[in-house]
Amino acid sequence: MTSGMDEDSVKPVVWVGDVRKRVQLFPPKVRQDIGAALFDVQKGIKPPQAKPLKGVASGVLEIVTRFDTDTYRTVYAVQIGKRVYVLHALQKKAPQGRKTAKLDMEMIERRYKEAVAIEREKDL
Repeated sequence: MTSGMDEDSVKPVVWVGDVRKRVQLFPPKVRQDIGAALFDVQKGIKPPQAKPLKGVASGVLEIVTRFDTDTYRTVYAVQIGKRVYVLHALQKKAPQGRKTAKLDMEMIERRYKEAVAIEREKDL
């Protein structure tokens, strides 16, 4: 059985900064969930655990994964060229409440700009 997808329709992933190393430090179950969600994103499908991240730019979303008493967030951008840019990954201790910390938002904004620059250079 085939899904009708060819390899050209799967967008490549670009890990910006140290985000890949951060994700590798997460528990195996969390990494598996993030990997499955990112693969959906690569195929153009919005994963059920993804939601828009307000305050950065259109097309920036976060994958929210809960494990034990912790919440893990992986932030990615889909509207920069034909690639998926993973901008940041973080662990929050409290599952509810407080919005994303100011330092994390600043990191996401910086990496978003970096991703836009990477995409521009690719086209030169």
